[in-house]
Amino acid sequence: QVRLVESGGGLVPPGGSLRLSCEASGSIFSVNAMGWYRQAPEKQRELVATITSIHTTDYADSVKGRFTITRDNAKNAVYLQMNSLKPEDMAVYYCTASIWPSDGGPLEDYWGQGTQVTVSS
Repeated sequence: QVRLVESGGGLVPPGGSLRLSCEASGSIFSVNAMGWYRQAPEKQRELVATITSIHTTDYADSVKGRFTITRDNAKNAVYLQMNSLKPEDMAVYYCTASIWPSDGGPLEDYWGQGTQVTVSS
């Protein structure tokens, strides 16, 4: 049983910062790529940032230069530091990870429950 647990969402004024955290736990053999997606009301879920097992990163153009994705392989954790937040960043943020389970099953994508980020004055 693999679970991803997120934390760090909340209310922040424009220009502020938040740091999201996500830790995978359970019967994990290895964690491959990890990432963050977000979904605003009446919009499709969109990729925010990804990070590979060797720490190669990629970002959506809309967040490049403002957000930083990192990971801690020892903790099976991924983080998203969000700076200079804009109202357009308001969304539910979901972490995801591609994981090889300990039972020898195939590589599969897992998702967190989502955490709300509200950017408002």
